[in-house]
Amino acid sequence: MDQDFGIEPEYTDTWGRRHTPSEETRRLILAALGPGAADKPPDQSLLDGTFVVRDDAEWIPLRVPEERAGFSVKFEMHWEDGDIEHYSHCLPELKRAEDGRAQLPLPRNLRLGYHRIRVCWMAQPKLEVLGEAHLIVCPKRARAFSGRTAGVALSLYGLRSARDWGCGDLTDLCSAIDVFARAGAHFVALNPLHAIANRQPYNTSPYLPQSSLFRNFIYIDVEKTPGYSRAEWSDREAADLRESEWVEYEPVARLKLAVLSSAFDRFLEYGGSTEFDAYAQMGGQALDDFAVYCALDEEMHRRDAKVWLWTEWPEEYRDPGSDAVKELAREHRARVLFFKFLQWLLDRQIAQAHAHAKARGMKIGLYHDLALATDRFGADLWAHRAFYVSGCHVGAPPDDFAPNGQDWGFPPPNREAHRADGYRLFAHTIRNSARHGGALRIDHVMRFFRLYWIPDGKSAAEGAYVRDYAEDLLGVLALESQRNGFIVVGEDLGTVTGEVRWRLAEAGILGYRLLWFERNGDGSFRAPGEYAQQAAVSTTTHDLATLAGFFTGQDIEARRAAGLIGDEAYAAQWEARRREVDNLNRALEGAGFASDPLAFVLATPCSLAVINQEDLTGEVDQQNLPASTWQYPNWRRKMRFTVEELGPLEENLRSRIERSGRM
Repeated sequence: MDQDFGIEPEYTDTWGRRHTPSEETRRLILAALGPGAADKPPDQSLLDGTFVVRDDAEWIPLRVPEERAGFSVKFEMHWEDGDIEHYSHCLPELKRAEDGRAQLPLPRNLRLGYHRIRVCWMAQPKLEVLGEAHLIVCPKRARAFSGRTAGVALSLYGLRSARDWGCGDLTDLCSAIDVFARAGAHFVALNPLHAIANRQPYNTSPYLPQSSLFRNFIYIDVEKTPGYSRAEWSDREAADLRESEWVEYEPVARLKLAVLSSAFDRFLEYGGSTEFDAYAQMGGQALDDFAVYCALDEEMHRRDAKVWLWTEWPEEYRDPGSDAVKELAREHRARVLFFKFLQWLLDRQIAQAHAHAKARGMKIGLYHDLALATDRFGADLWAHRAFYVSGCHVGAPPDDFAPNGQDWGFPPPNREAHRADGYRLFAHTIRNSARHGGALRIDHVMRFFRLYWIPDGKSAAEGAYVRDYAEDLLGVLALESQRNGFIVVGEDLGTVTGEVRWRLAEAGILGYRLLWFERNGDGSFRAPGEYAQQAAVSTTTHDLATLAGFFTGQDIEARRAAGLIGDEAYAAQWEARRREVDNLNRALEGAGFASDPLAFVLATPCSLAVINQEDLTGEVDQQNLPASTWQYPNWRRKMRFTVEELGPLEENLRSRIERSGRM
C-alpha cells in the first residue's frame, strides 16, 4: 500500500496549470480515510489480503520474517469450483522480488476466477497458518469486438406507445428493437436502469441511483406480470399519464406499485414459482439487503410522511445488521419478498428484451450503462457503508465547462475496503449492470485510475485527486466481461491522460469519442479518418446539445432560461457557437458530408457508432441540462414519436447504415 494513501501530490488542469493540494486538504482526506490513517505504519503482514493477477502470472509476493527465512511453507490453492491443490516450497530456494519479498510460485495453467489461497509454515508438530488471501485470476483483455457496426441510443423512460403507463417499459423496448433491427442497427444503448427513488425533481437521475446493483421497477410491463388483473387499475389514470407532456415519475411509480402489489398477492395465492424461488436464492445477501431497505423506506415514510432519507430514520434502523432491522424484516417479510419479486420481474423482462434483440439479428443486443455515482441517501450506502468514504465527495476541478469546479455530492469509494473484500461488491456491481446485455458502458471510466475528492466544507477548487487500484479493477472488469459475454466501452471524456487511454486500450476497453470534442488545437474538427478505431463514436450525449440543438443554440437558450448564465455569458456562448458551427460545416463539406453530421460520424473507423434517438428524430432539446434541477425537465423528456410511428424512420436509418458499411 502506498503511504500517501493514493493522494496525488499535484495535478495539471485543462489550461495546463499545475496545482498542489494544500496540507489542509490532504489532512482532511486522510481524516476521512479513517482514524490514524496519516500515522498508519507500512503494511507488514506476511501475505496481502487480495491478489489480482493475469492468467500468465508466475508468482505472488510473500514477506518472510528474518527468523523464519530458513523454513519451508505449504501453499494451498483453493479453486472456486472446490478443487484444492497443495504445494511445498523451501524459502531459501525462492527468488526475491525487487522489494525483498519472496516470490511464491503460483500453479501453472492458472484458472480464471475468484479463488482462495492459504500459506502455512511447515512447523512440527502441526502446520501454522501464515495467512489466507483472495486470488483473482483475470484475462489480460476484456471481450473483443471485431468489425464496424451501428446502434441507436434511447432513454427507456421516454419511449412512448399506444399502451404505455406514462413511461416506456420493456415491451415498448422490444417494439423499438423491431424497427431498429430491420434498419440494420446491432444494438440499443440504454440509459442506466438502476433503481432510483422516482421522486421529482431531485431523485429522477439514472446517474445518481439508490442502488447500482438493482433496477428501477417503473420499466416493468405490468400487464405481463404473473397474477396481473385488468380490473386492478383505472384506464383513465394510465391514459392521463400516457398523455402527459413529461414523464411523471411519482404518479407512474405509485400506479405501477399498487397494481404490482395486487398481482404479487395473487401470484402467491397461485403457489408462486420455482423460477422466482431460485432467483431469490441466487440474489443472496445483496438482494436481501436491498429488499429490506425498500420495505423500511416505505414503512418509515408511512410512520412519518416527512421522512424521506435513511439518515432520518430512528437510529436503530440505520444499521442493516441491527436487531431492530431484523425484527422489522420479519414483521414485513411479505413486503420484503414483494420487492424481490419486482427485481425478478425486471430480470425476466430484460432477459426477454435482450433475447428478442439477438433473435432479430442484432450482434450486440442491449448495451447497458453503469453510472459513476450512487446516492449517499440510497440503498447502497445504507447496506454497504464500509465501501464508501464519508467526509468527502467526488467532483471535478475548475475547467472551461465549470470555471469554479464541480461538486457532484456523492461519496468516493473506499479502495482499501474493496481490496480487502476481494472486490466482491465491485464484481457484483459490474455483473448485475451488464446482466442480459452484450455491452456495458462505464460512465467516467477514469474512476478506475483516480477521482477528484473534495473534503466537506471545501470548495470544488480545493480538492485533490486520489488514486485507485486501477490494475486490479481493470482485471476484474476483464474477467466479468469474458465470463458474461459483454464488450466494454469506457467513457473517457474530459481530462483523461494519454497514459490512461493507452492502458484502457491495452485492456480491450473501447474509448468514447464525441463529434463536439474531436477537434484540433486551432478549433477545427477532425476528419473522420482521424478517429480511433478502438472506440465508440457519437454526435452527443444526454448532457450536451442534440444535433438540431447545436445548430439552433437551443442548449444556450435553455441555460439562459434556467437562469444558469447571465447576459455576458450568454453573448459569449453564442459568439463561440457561431464559430463552432462554421468550423463544423467546413469539416462536413471537406469530408463530403455537407449538412449531414450523422453520415460524418458513421463514416469514422470507430468500432461502434451510437446514433442518439433525438438526432434520428430531429429533436432540439437534450435530456439533461447540467447544473439544473427544478429549472429544467431533466430525465423526463418523452420521445417525439411513439414506437408505432417509428416505421417511416426505418428506411432512412437503413440507407445511412448501409452507406457507411456498418451492416
